[in-house]
Parts: sequence; structure tokens; C-alpha cells
Amino acid sequence: MVESSGPNTVSRRTVLKGIAGVAAVASIPTIIAACNAAATPSPSAAAPSAAASAAASTAASAAPSTAASAAIGSLTVGSNLSDPTPKKAFQAVVDAFTKETGITVKINTVDHTTFQNTLSNYLQGTPEDVITWFSGHRMRFFAKQGLFTPIDDVWGQVGSNYTDAMKTASTSEDGHQYLVPFDTYAWTVYYRKSLWADKGYQIPTTLADFKTLAKKMQTDGLVAIGLGDKDGWPAMGHFDIINLRENGYQFHVDLMNGVQKWTDPKVKQVFTVWKDLLPYYQTGAAGRLWQDAAAGLLKKTTGMMLQPQVGETFAAAGAADFADLDFFPWPNHGTQWDAEKALDAPINGFMLTSKSPTLAADTDAAKAFLEFIGKGSTQIIYAQANPSGIATPKDTDTSLYTPLQKHQAQVIGDAQKITQFLDRDARSDFAGAQGMQAFLINFLQKPDQDLDAYLKGIQSFVDSLGPES
Repeated sequence: MVESSGPNTVSRRTVLKGIAGVAAVASIPTIIAACNAAATPSPSAAAPSAAASAAASTAASAAPSTAASAAIGSLTVGSNLSDPTPKKAFQAVVDAFTKETGITVKINTVDHTTFQNTLSNYLQGTPEDVITWFSGHRMRFFAKQGLFTPIDDVWGQVGSNYTDAMKTASTSEDGHQYLVPFDTYAWTVYYRKSLWADKGYQIPTTLADFKTLAKKMQTDGLVAIGLGDKDGWPAMGHFDIINLRENGYQFHVDLMNGVQKWTDPKVKQVFTVWKDLLPYYQTGAAGRLWQDAAAGLLKKTTGMMLQPQVGETFAAAGAADFADLDFFPWPNHGTQWDAEKALDAPINGFMLTSKSPTLAADTDAAKAFLEFIGKGSTQIIYAQANPSGIATPKDTDTSLYTPLQKHQAQVIGDAQKITQFLDRDARSDFAGAQGMQAFLINFLQKPDQDLDAYLKGIQSFVDSLGPES
């Protein structure tokens, strides 16, 4: 449970005095410019083991330690970074913070799906001081509920290190900031370079080429498109990208927010296109974890997979496997919306709760942590230890990125429109286990069902929800 502590008598300004950020060698402003517009292969790849060592080195040298000896206090953090690689990477960040400030951090890690599905009750109960969470609708909803504390003063310290679009993504409808962005990543199609080279596969740029490639993979004895949807959310990324290509960013966002109807023929077209692809998908997705699907990509029994977290699987496997991983954006569909190059690129971050029983004592320490989080020199610790994503501040030293991370930055930067992912862009009671997660599993299991009746069922569910509360 939560560790108690006495009042923190040292302000976060004192705590952070002397913390020096890494000088900016390069940054990703073009990535966030794309967010604002939406508003929001190399053998030299760094080995995961080397990345972890580099992360530790970065953590040790991120800043002088003059403030650490004077700092006192503690804080608690609720984290959904439960998979082994991100969990270890976040611990490296926390260790760096404690080394710099002397502030102890108690982490309560809960598996990703449970954390997400029970967050409302958690925030209204006895949450930790700071939690991991998402930008988008989910952030704004809980902020409006008064379950997060505004952190405008933190943004007064870190704001210059973020683009205007990142600030917009961190701001709720009341004009206050509630989130410090921590990392982002692109939903793209991953594959093994060596397997593709051996088979002579070429990156498809059109949906027709994509299907031709998938058919060839099956002929070669491979699972063409890997998918594990046991947790309910991975299939959402597949729906998102097809809808973005078929109907464009604005229609997608409006559909997520109830402006457009699920019974619209445009939505039926999305499921019709997806149904045409399902013969190339891995069967039994509803009973498989995404990690198990990613294992097929690792073992070269699967040809490709739309899910960025496979980078974690390859990083854990070792240097050679990680260096063999690459990706490409979802192909064009031949519609007017192809030019948007839209994709899901969710922004993860940290927020200050409002009902933590220790918050009164821990506020200065918690805000010191949030300011520490907002530095490129901090986020590169995480990005090096968990190379499936990229950092968000302007002053991130991107020369420390792996080639895979540099590729991510380029693809996100090229996108004209960016979405946050279905379960972040939509209300939680619609996107959750009783809502869209269940509907998508139903579609994967019975793709030949009457789509009109299926979509009418989704719209009826939406209509039954009433005002969001």
C-alpha cells in the first residue's frame, strides 16, 4: 500500500535546483506539428543490452547531484507500465529521480488492461499521488470530474520544452494543463527484415499490394497478419487505421465522439474492407494475448503485425533480433484520405491525482517528479531502455535513438493527421470490455454476420449510454 510520510518542507524548486537537461542535438517538432494539424533498416541498431547500459549511464549523468542531498520527502506513483520492458525502463527513470533529488518513490504497478478498465473507481477511491495516463478524451473526462489536479505551475517550468500542440494535448476544456507528456509511438506494420529479404518480399504501398503480399506469405507457410486480441484493445488499432484510410480523420474523430452514427454506410465500408482482409489474419485472435502473437513474428512464423508493442518483445529477445525489426505505415486505400497519412500515435504521460490520501504531504515531491519527467534527459533514459517508442520534449538528444526510433520519428512527422487510439478518443463506457472491445471480438469471430444488424447493435449500445458521467 501507500507509504506515509511527514510534510515535505522542501519546495520542488529547491529539489530541482541544479538539474541540468541534455543539450538539444535534435528534436521532433515536426511530429507534434502533425499533432497540431490534427488537433494534436540498419545493422547498427543499438542492442537492447547496450541501450539498457546507456540508459543507466544517462541516468547517472543527467544532472549534478547538488540538490539531491538537500531534498526530503516521498511520493507514490500508480503505473500501468506492467510489461517487463517498460516496467524496467520506468524503474530506471525513478532511480534517476531519487538519485538526483533524494525523494523516494513507491510504485504501484497494475496490469495495463485492469488499470485502464478500473481507473474511474481507482481515482475516486485512494489513488497514488501521480499516475500514468493518456492524453485525449480520457484525460479531459477525468479532469472534468475533478479527479485530477491542474498542473499549470509545472507547465510554467516545462512548457518551453514542448510544442504548442503538445500543450494542447495536455490541456482540458477548462484551459488548465493536467498532463506531462512522456512518450509516443506509431501504430504501424512491423516485420523482420531478414525474413523478408529471404523471401523477396517488398513493402506494399497500396491495399491491393498488401493483400497480394499476404496471400504470398500464406503460400509460403506463414501466418500473414498476426493478431492477439484477448485483452480487447489491440483490434481497435486495426479498425482505426482502416477507418482513417476509408473515411478520413474528421469522420473518425466525429464517430468516436458520437457526432457520426455507426449505422452510416461509411462505417459498413470499413468492416467490409476489414472482412476482406480477415482470411489473411491469424485465427483465434480472441483467445490470444498480443505478446503471443508477437512471438510468432519473433520466431519467423508470422510475416507482419500491426502493433507497436512488438518492439518490446524484440528488445527483450536480444540485440540481433531487435536489429532485425522494422516497420512500414499502413498502405494507401486509393481514397482521397490517403494524403492525410493519418495514424494512431498515442501520447502517454503523467498526471497528478486529486484524492490521494498522501497528496497534501507529497505535493511538492510529486510536482518535482513531474518537472523531472518533462526533460529530454529524463525521457531518453526510458526511450533507450524501451526502444518501442520515442520521447516527447524538444531537447531530447535523438542521436541516442536506435534506427527504429528514428524511423518512428520520421513516420509520425510525416503524418498530416494524428489520432490517440480508439479507447482514448472515445468515452470509456463505450470503448471498454462491455462495449467496443466486445463488439470487435464478435466481428473477428463472426465476420460473415449481417453487418447492418451488427452496426445497428453498436449504435443501439451507444444510444443506451446516455450522457457521459
